[in-house]
Amino acid sequence: MESIQEKQAANIQELAKKRHSFAHIMAQAVRQLYGPDVKIAIWPDTDDGFYYDFDFGDTQIWDDDLKQIEKQMRKIIAQNQKFEQFNLPIEEAIQKLENEHESYKVELANKLKANGETQLSFYKNMSQQGQETFCDMCRGPHVAQTSHLDANSFKLSRIAGAYWLGDEKNPQLTRIYAYAFDTQWDLKDYLHMLEEAKKRDHRVLGKKLELFAFDDEVGAGLPLWLPAWSVMVEEIEKLAKEQEEAYGYSRVRSPHIAKDKLYLRSGHLPYYADSMFPPMELDNEKFYLKAMNCPHHHKIYAATPKSYRDLPVRFAEYGHCYRYEDSGALFGLMRVRSLCMNDAHIYCTEEQFESEFINVIEMYKYYFELFGIKKYQMRLSKHSKEWLGKKYVDNEALWIKTEEQVRSALDKTGVAYMEAEDEAAFYGPKIDVQIWSAIGREFTLATNQLDFAVPERFELTYKDKDGTDKTPICIHRAPLSTHERLIGFLIEHFGGSFPLWLAPRQVQIVPVSENFFEYAKEVESQLQAAHIRVTGDYSSDGLNKKVRNAEKMHINYILVVGEKEMNEKSVSVRNYRTKIQTSEHLEQFIQDTVIEIQERKLY
Repeated sequence: MESIQEKQAANIQELAKKRHSFAHIMAQAVRQLYGPDVKIAIWPDTDDGFYYDFDFGDTQIWDDDLKQIEKQMRKIIAQNQKFEQFNLPIEEAIQKLENEHESYKVELANKLKANGETQLSFYKNMSQQGQETFCDMCRGPHVAQTSHLDANSFKLSRIAGAYWLGDEKNPQLTRIYAYAFDTQWDLKDYLHMLEEAKKRDHRVLGKKLELFAFDDEVGAGLPLWLPAWSVMVEEIEKLAKEQEEAYGYSRVRSPHIAKDKLYLRSGHLPYYADSMFPPMELDNEKFYLKAMNCPHHHKIYAATPKSYRDLPVRFAEYGHCYRYEDSGALFGLMRVRSLCMNDAHIYCTEEQFESEFINVIEMYKYYFELFGIKKYQMRLSKHSKEWLGKKYVDNEALWIKTEEQVRSALDKTGVAYMEAEDEAAFYGPKIDVQIWSAIGREFTLATNQLDFAVPERFELTYKDKDGTDKTPICIHRAPLSTHERLIGFLIEHFGGSFPLWLAPRQVQIVPVSENFFEYAKEVESQLQAAHIRVTGDYSSDGLNKKVRNAEKMHINYILVVGEKEMNEKSVSVRNYRTKIQTSEHLEQFIQDTVIEIQERKLY
């Protein structure tokens, strides 16, 4: 029976084949529309489609021209042309490309020749009458014929400039980007997701809802937590502490800096030096800002002797770390230089590993359900034998053993996962977690890692039953990622309209006029006493503007109070998310709201 991983791999390969074929057809359409003098460069596939680079010479094309190219592509698809592959000896292939004045392809072919290639692959399109309509140097694969493609499952998206081979010294080409999927329905869903993503962009909503800010005088990638974001952080930490206490974690704290000796011993230096802030030199010693918590936790473990009876030991910390991400990679809250990580390290025996690992996965699943994350996938990231001793700890047998241990634990949890080569941490296999937001946008959220190497470097031990010293296994886990990335995701996932327990602004009281300020303040006082986050709008604005202002801030419940409400000790409730309006007795509203918060209801 075909496994889930095999089915996923087959689907990915089939989609790549279709994208390759669409790219080939786009080049054919461009040639038909703009003539044989257009030179063709490269065309890799992307996460959502493909792009192709062209040299149009003196001709300039614009975004408006894309519709014409799309129309020509659909004509080609409708002709049910066949794709036929053939190979040529390298010299003959280069001669063919030179005769056709394909200067970019000639350059690529010569590079392949220098790398030892002895022949090159070409694909030609054949009409129903057996005539060649187009030919391109390409590894493939392609679909057998164009009728195997859904003519409405692609869309040319935009035009951009791109230097040949990414070098600004080379000619600038015209790059045409395209979306491409299995079916037109997949494409439609993706385009809808893109539109929704624009509306939910955490950078836009973060500013609108006054959650966080960046300032040039503070520094790029160093977010400032405004009061509203700080409320969300407190709620998330409260959630984490409750769960970690239930699973037997102990909370620890570690400093923001350490000597270089610590990171040399852990193995993070020099491999991660480019991702760390430059060292500070004091008293003839180098200090680094903390980029990861694990070396500090290893030292906390080593601070007191351990017996097998003490294991597993679980240390948890929302540790603040600093990473010098390249300025071009910085992206809102999703990639920053200052991050507060939901980190923990579990030290256990080999026999305890599986149950501990499964418990971590169960914690992930609980969080996913709490936040309404319906689609997620875990990726077993493995080592590469080729990089042993360079990128990975040099112990092939131990890698194979531990990867099987992680695979076995994953199988027992029943979660969907795939496997990826050459993606592990240097000290062991890991699980990377991919999640999809409510609109289908994919995010990399968290990690769960097995460390079989670093505890030995720190001489971490426990006294076993037989009186000998043994080295524990360490599990690194961060199910709630960092505050920055998690809240960035949640802003987009919920569109800025958060579940009540997480919302920084839960209730806004809107008195109809000044005559009801006193009652509004009485309501506000009772809500505050029940630990509900509430504010009142006592401005001179009219009722409709006050309500609009509250809705702009996505406040969950807007309580309008006037004469009727004052006389009945009630409130008129407007639910921001559902737009439903009800009238409730004040005590009942407070009771229901407190329950909704305490139970962390999704909605």
